[in-house]
Amino acid sequence: MATIRIPSTMRTLTRNQAEVSASGATVREVLTDLDARYPGIGARLLDDRGAVRRYVNVFLNEEDIRALRELDTPVKDADRLTLIPAMAGG
Repeated sequence: MATIRIPSTMRTLTRNQAEVSASGATVREVLTDLDARYPGIGARLLDDRGAVRRYVNVFLNEEDIRALRELDTPVKDADRLTLIPAMAGG
């Protein structure tokens, strides 16, 4: 299972856990499993078309999945996904 780092703004959906585990062979499958384990988190990460929302960054280990194969990026059991919501300010 991959380890997923949950940002503080989404921890209410994971019973206040900062890290959780989910399984899958791709980022898409891991996020689908994550949503099955913690209902509602998927809607915060993916839009109606199933794409990662513009204001959410997903990193596999240290690399942005947008620079890899996006949701089709392969995931290994020892991998770490980090979810980072974009911040706005002014």
